[in-house]
Amino acid sequence: MSAEREGGPWSTVLVLLTILAIANWWFAPFERDDEGEADFASAGDDPMVRRTQGWAPAGRARITPGIQTITEGGGQCTTNFVFTDRAHRVYLGQAAHCAALAEGTHDCRTPTRPLGSRIVFTTGASPYDLGHRIAEGRLAYSSWRSMRQRGVRRGPLCSYNDFALVRVPRSARGLVNPSVPFWGGPTGLPVDGLSIGENVFGFGRSSLRAEESSYSRQAAVAFSDSSTARGWAHTISSRSPGLPGDSGSAFVDEDGRAVGTLSTLSIGVFFVSNGLGDLPRELRYARRHSGIAGLRLELGTVPFHRIRARAWAAGKARPQP
Repeated sequence: MSAEREGGPWSTVLVLLTILAIANWWFAPFERDDEGEADFASAGDDPMVRRTQGWAPAGRARITPGIQTITEGGGQCTTNFVFTDRAHRVYLGQAAHCAALAEGTHDCRTPTRPLGSRIVFTTGASPYDLGHRIAEGRLAYSSWRSMRQRGVRRGPLCSYNDFALVRVPRSARGLVNPSVPFWGGPTGLPVDGLSIGENVFGFGRSSLRAEESSYSRQAAVAFSDSSTARGWAHTISSRSPGLPGDSGSAFVDEDGRAVGTLSTLSIGVFFVSNGLGDLPRELRYARRHSGIAGLRLELGTVPFHRIRARAWAAGKARPQP
């Protein structure tokens, strides 16, 4: 679901404009966000998470969850969470399909760009402009590439394991903060996935939106998951759905825990839905097969804003285009 820089056919543009129009109509009148309550859950003893000190202050950091990436020879996507390894190297997550060499998603047969491919961290990109370059990372892991090499041919892995890691250069380490913009967190990893009706909160950066558009702030509701997913994916629907270019973006649950990464967009007769890859499963698979020792999710330095999340979930805040 990456956004190609050359733009798409007019039919696709019209569909996207229709979606945004419906989203704007659906939102209730705007009420100011209440910043009076925040929550920062403990990481506990989870071996897949880490709280590292010394990040750039959140207000000044330029490399965070929710910034844009442009993959060498590919389209524009959005980063999800920050990860580190045993050697203190820093990575940002994105969707594996952002580095695909052929059309198609969730297929173990789809070839992808090799590890080491250049991926630019950027802001302000549009279908006709590369935006403002922040730094250049390198593809360090791709679930699609790993599955192909291991001979995985079918099943929920092929359909839903859509996760990659981009290594941040040491020269840009001082620009990084792991906090999710607007929502705060992540506060940890969930244990039981998502329940029907549970709210989740994401931050996409599609180049099809204006850079400061608050449509990038997504409050969604979880629907019944496909029985074939076996916990690897979750279906969500939002008043401001994820668009091409939002691929890979971070989603946290009602407690600010890192629950998923945006992977697909489906346009149905009655509503638009997105598919999330289950982050705990994606991370566990990467820890086993990436060759990156000690890979862990980094916790945010900014508390998760519960009241803000509840207001947006209830439709008490209107995004401005």
